[in-house]
Amino acid sequence: MEKRQEETARLCVREMLLEKLKGFTLLSDVFLSVALRDQAACQHVLRLLTGKEDLTVREVRTQYRISKILSHDAILDVLAEDEKKRLYNLEIQRRDTVDHCRRTRFYGAMIDSEYLEKGKEYHELAEVYIFYISETDIRRAGQTVSPVRKYSEAEDEEYDDGLHVVYVNAEVDDGSETAALMRYFKISDPEDKSQGALSERVHFLKCEKEGIEVMCEITEEIYEIGKNEGREEGREEGREEGILLGKTETAKKTARNMAERGAAAEVIAEIIEESVETVRQWLGKNTELKKSGQISLF
Repeated sequence: MEKRQEETARLCVREMLLEKLKGFTLLSDVFLSVALRDQAACQHVLRLLTGKEDLTVREVRTQYRISKILSHDAILDVLAEDEKKRLYNLEIQRRDTVDHCRRTRFYGAMIDSEYLEKGKEYHELAEVYIFYISETDIRRAGQTVSPVRKYSEAEDEEYDDGLHVVYVNAEVDDGSETAALMRYFKISDPEDKSQGALSERVHFLKCEKEGIEVMCEITEEIYEIGKNEGREEGREEGREEGILLGKTETAKKTARNMAERGAAAEVIAEIIEESVETVRQWLGKNTELKKSGQISLF
């Protein structure tokens, strides 16, 4: 009986994730990470962002964790390497509370420490490009792409340390190819074929059975990680991506579906990140008939 109840609860969570999948866009770090696991799709994006039409992606890692024993971890949304061993980090940022400049500094340092092996010289550090993609124009530059330039004041020339930071936003449409890419990021319509291999990948993930299964597996895994680790940062990002839901119509629908399958209000509240009182209000008097602990995921 307990096994059946746990399976019912798991299916309810899966339903919630499937419902949210329909609204995922490439401005979601979860969806971007899964979409750009495909080398052809990643290559398409990087060719547009860099302007290098002959760029060839050799390897892609997504949701790549760089861990240090005594320091803060970094989880990179997308980290790609091209045929010349240049590294490209794509980060989606949707929160305004983050110190963006220092975040890019930290990520650059973590990438350097990960890729400069013992015994190597500093000149062997790879060229690193960080593309910091946001929904709004966080730099207030009034253009889609805002590269960061470093200069030596004494020498009055550009200071090149091999780390290139580029801010890209989906708010300003300056008519460029990158702006068109950002328009696509905002909608991610699976029927829009304008972005070549990227469009094909989005259609696969949203419309084809095998792709939907891939998305479900990934989102379930991330959901479980965020739930089990209990990290505040993970919970905030989860809310932003729709994995841990707030007061939305989707959450209400999920609550009703779970209640119909016998889930207690307490369990529903924990899964969708709402108060028990709110869930009971959504469900009405029928909730009073449910007994706490009827289904347990934890």
